[in-house]
Amino acid sequence: MASGLDSQKLNSIFQSRPDIVEGIRQAADSPSRIKLFNNIVGFVYEQLNNAQSEEPAQKRRRVDNEPSRNGQSSNGAIASSADDVANEDVLLEIKDISVSIPQRKKFDLCFTASHLYARAPGTKAPMPGIIFPWKSIEYAFFLPVPEKSQVQHNYVLLPQNSYFPSQPITTPVDPLVFTIPATAPKPGSIGGPNAGAASAVSDSYPTLFNWAINKCLQAGGNQVQIVTADPSKFHSVIRQPHRPKEKAVHVKAFRGSKDGFLFFLENGIMWGFKKPLMFLPLDKIAAISYTNVLQRTFNMVVEIFTGVTGEGGDEEATDEIEFAMLDQEDYNGINEDYVTRHKLQDRSLADQRKAKQELIENSKGKKGAVEGEQDGNGGAVDGMSELQRAQLEAEQQLQDEEDEDEEDYDPGSDGDSDGSGSSSDDDDDDDDDAGEGEDDEDDDEAGDDE
Repeated sequence: MASGLDSQKLNSIFQSRPDIVEGIRQAADSPSRIKLFNNIVGFVYEQLNNAQSEEPAQKRRRVDNEPSRNGQSSNGAIASSADDVANEDVLLEIKDISVSIPQRKKFDLCFTASHLYARAPGTKAPMPGIIFPWKSIEYAFFLPVPEKSQVQHNYVLLPQNSYFPSQPITTPVDPLVFTIPATAPKPGSIGGPNAGAASAVSDSYPTLFNWAINKCLQAGGNQVQIVTADPSKFHSVIRQPHRPKEKAVHVKAFRGSKDGFLFFLENGIMWGFKKPLMFLPLDKIAAISYTNVLQRTFNMVVEIFTGVTGEGGDEEATDEIEFAMLDQEDYNGINEDYVTRHKLQDRSLADQRKAKQELIENSKGKKGAVEGEQDGNGGAVDGMSELQRAQLEAEQQLQDEEDEDEEDYDPGSDGDSDGSGSSSDDDDDDDDDAGEGEDDEDDDEAGDDE
């Protein structure tokens, strides 16, 4: 009965899933089912063709003939095609590795003298889009995977034009992110001419990949070193529920509606591990400031140099990247252990936020000015961190609003109400002065007793 199926369209749609094709053939045991399956297959086939015809040509991912966009040089010229890479000798092969970017799937990773690429298990052809020339790698990282009960790490390899949000490029490329456990590789999972040398460093996946990646980078003339997160230089104070005895080297943060993790590293700030993954090198950061300071969270704004000359023609233009909902408990670690240590300029009064800040300052009124004069250092907020200043300003603004409500209140019960209402501030000041006097007297009496 299955002879009436549209085999051409069926095989075209499910060419990578012959099990589905066989299941449909077995289920098509009546004319009504054959008609139903043909209608479904025809509809899906039409939708796929329409989607491909409407999609811009530069965004199509045609497995049959598209060269890897990760095989491009920095000027966009094609450096090597998948066919060229397939002809290179594979020096080392490590099987069944979980890749999350560019595609979330298990692949075999192949190391050649010029490239690192992935290929599907049981095949010999490199996967288009997962081909990385060693010379194009600008940064390499080895970072723990957050919120996992078992220890896992991500290797993150960033080629040119893959990580910086304001790079003036025409065709961005994908980074490579793959996950490995802390255990040793399974028997038979390592192949290639260098498998013998690799066996000496195969006590665990991290030692194996550190050796293989460093060896290939150096052989390819690339001096990039693998950077790891050092908890002695930065770590979160928030206890990890999954691994409570281990210090977390990440901070949870949102980029728009996407949740992710910030890593404050010796050479920059990484946000991952979802697309688009982002890395902000220290030399590209113009300033770090903080906004939306709430009781438990705050936002961090990173001002970056875009690499494009500004309108005046003298200074380099900048852009702002905002990370939201950081836990306030991590503020001191971020601001003191990272921002201050790396001498990153603090521009909380940048032009785009200066007007708002001045409005808050002006709303303080005379009471805030008096409190500022009483500070021994010449100002109530001098010497405070930026987050503390923001908190103080928010509290002061609420207090001012309450004071204004009290001043406007008129019970209307007698003719003296205006006078009693207008003296409330004076009474408060008298109470404050009285409190300070009592404190001074207590200090004097304590000194006499001594």
